[in-house]
Amino acid sequence: MVSMKDISAACGVSVATVSKALNDHKDIGAETKAHVRQIAKEMGYFPNSAAKVLKTKRSYNIGVLFSVDDHSGLTHEYFAQVLDSLKCTAEARGYDITFINGSSVRPNKMSYLEHCRYRGFDGVVIANTKFEHPEVFELVRSDIPSVTIDHIFNNVSVVISDNVKGMSDLLHYIYGKGHRKIAYIHGEDSSVTRSRLASFYKTTAELGIEVPDEYIGIAAYRDTKATHIETERLLDLKNRPTCILYPDDFACFGGINAIHERGLKIPDDISIAGYDGIRIGRHFEPQLTTVNQDTKRLGQLAAEKLISLIEHPKMTIVEQIVVEGEVYPGSSVGNLISQQQ
Repeated sequence: MVSMKDISAACGVSVATVSKALNDHKDIGAETKAHVRQIAKEMGYFPNSAAKVLKTKRSYNIGVLFSVDDHSGLTHEYFAQVLDSLKCTAEARGYDITFINGSSVRPNKMSYLEHCRYRGFDGVVIANTKFEHPEVFELVRSDIPSVTIDHIFNNVSVVISDNVKGMSDLLHYIYGKGHRKIAYIHGEDSSVTRSRLASFYKTTAELGIEVPDEYIGIAAYRDTKATHIETERLLDLKNRPTCILYPDDFACFGGINAIHERGLKIPDDISIAGYDGIRIGRHFEPQLTTVNQDTKRLGQLAAEKLISLIEHPKMTIVEQIVVEGEVYPGSSVGNLISQQQ
């Protein structure tokens, strides 16, 4: 491995001068600095990361705790887009991203916190996991800077989608199409689900829409089998809904299959809407009506907030950063008003 001493000998200058040139100090001439850097490059010199950590007290490495129950990993389109934006933003600021092992098979059975300390992470983003797990509580209560995405802890910064407004906007759009019998197959219990479900009931009440108990179903996010079963149940109702909302766009596919198996057409016979705005929803007919979540903004703000906590801990305010989405009309919600005219 090439050292500063080797570069010093090749350039005919002191080791101190080499160090100043490579670290862009201003007390050496521009010509000398350029010469030293060129020789270092030709010799294949790279700074020692361990030495850099000792000097700066930072590893410039951010941990990401991310796991999903359906084992979709980075094929999970919503979180893949969020994490890609997070990665791009962090790398532009000179930080690397390392995923924290979310399984039970970790080195020496370390906890999340122990693993973070072992890896020397400057901070950690908790994007998706079992937030109620004791190890997650231990991590967010530690002195390691942390930011969560779509989950709220006390005294921890969070970047979160505006699920309340998103659901409200979606319902107003569907209401504007003349629908009054609206069913909702919501996700399993989480802070996201609770926000969307509360907004669903609040908005339908404000619009004067009565929601029978049988119009409400539960299916895990991205669980097409569960949404297939729940859709069949809704279609069997004597007073069936005219529009069905699903937990997310991917879960919609289970409902679409159930509807097609009955020989029904979307939106002629029944309307549907998803949530998230994943790209595949725009590549089939009819295009899926949904709420586009701003995944790029979510990832960017999470990275920026965490880096601020790392670099300026005394100046950075712990806060909830809410990112709005927008309704994508698509064509899977029929216009009942025009049909009645």
